[in-house]
Amino acid sequence: MPKTAKDMIMAARARVENLSAEQVATELGGALLVDLREADELGKEGAIAGAVHVPRGLLEFAADPTSPAHRAEFATGGRVILYCASGGRSALAAATLKDLGYERVAHLDGGFKAWKDQGRPVERK
Repeated sequence: MPKTAKDMIMAARARVENLSAEQVATELGGALLVDLREADELGKEGAIAGAVHVPRGLLEFAADPTSPAHRAEFATGGRVILYCASGGRSALAAATLKDLGYERVAHLDGGFKAWKDQGRPVERK
């Protein structure tokens, strides 16, 4: 039987580091924080201060140093923390970065929703 999106997300979460909003807050400034949501989501909801925006559909190209679309932010080899709206896209994306050779990658479990639910600061762009 084919896998479902839920199956794939669960498998990804088992492979990657899942961080709480509190854990992400302690790492701000020392990690590349990547917002995977679409531009309209950022416009409506805001973002975590300091996050770089890379829509999920472009992540592999931005992170791959052999790609013409590679973004310099990913060249550090440092810690990368991903987030999306609720944690599904970021879990899948973190697993993808691991496949690309990134070792210090994690995602915000519960996503931007978890961040906001804890009353953490949001930046309007």
